[in-house]
Amino acid sequence: MARYRVTHDTHYQYDAPVALSRQLLHLTPRELPRQQCLEHRRQVIPEPSFQLEHQDAFGNIAAMMAFEAPHDELWVRTESIVEVFSPEPSTFAETPAWEGVRNRLHYHAGVAPSPITLAALQYRFGSPYGRIKRRFAIYAADCFPPGRSLLDGVIALNGKIHRDFKFDPEATTVATPVSDVLTRRRGVCQDFAHVMVSCLRSIGLAARYVSGYILTTPPPGQQRLIGADASHAWVSVWCPGEDENRWLDADPTNNLLPGSQHVTLAWGRDFGDVSPLRGVILGGGEQELKVSVTMLPLDELPLDGATNDALAQWQTQ
Repeated sequence: MARYRVTHDTHYQYDAPVALSRQLLHLTPRELPRQQCLEHRRQVIPEPSFQLEHQDAFGNIAAMMAFEAPHDELWVRTESIVEVFSPEPSTFAETPAWEGVRNRLHYHAGVAPSPITLAALQYRFGSPYGRIKRRFAIYAADCFPPGRSLLDGVIALNGKIHRDFKFDPEATTVATPVSDVLTRRRGVCQDFAHVMVSCLRSIGLAARYVSGYILTTPPPGQQRLIGADASHAWVSVWCPGEDENRWLDADPTNNLLPGSQHVTLAWGRDFGDVSPLRGVILGGGEQELKVSVTMLPLDELPLDGATNDALAQWQTQ
């Protein structure tokens, strides 16, 4: 078990005043069997004219905010205390052959799928960033030979993407098609998650995109850097067993199966469903975005002064 304090800062600065703005946030950690959000708070400058929390179609907590007074910057900070448990070693000790899972997602005349299978099916089809194409199936084929267990296939594909792709923040943008990422073999964690989602769906499996955070480890003898981290992304694939609603997480960026070092924010079909903060504005001209994330174990002293000074500065401007 591990407990973390996660601080996520998002700052938009505009060349000209924004007259109206609507924003949608996915920044509240999910409540899960292995994860509890013990505390969550949000600070926003300027003060929203209206805000409402709701549960979206995927079960995530989302917040809608409206800004109806002119403003030339938007600053959003969320702070969360989260408790995370590692999965039991026996959770995925045995998994069915991947073809069996694929076949459960097929249509069978006269047989109605269970509500859980029906829910998984929404992650079986293509989406804007999670495409179904033959080239993704070909890329994944050697990881899923006939009869291989789903767990072994996922581990193999996870490792293959990790080996074949280079982490390069300059190689892609949010608008880069996942097919281009497969060709270039470069990108960031969101790209690698989209590639893996596309591969899994292209061979007939149900895979969802997971947004969250990961604990980073500083070099020996050095302190963790405040605000130097970023949000993270990985993949979850439907893996029914005795528990029909069982999902297996995989992190291709780091070639591991997420445990207590990963904090889950939200999941959906792809990044577009769970972007931490997105919206529409009227006015503003050019804009500059700065995002910083600090994830600290609670047994390490949080450097509150360094981060709270930033809030005081915005409030006095």
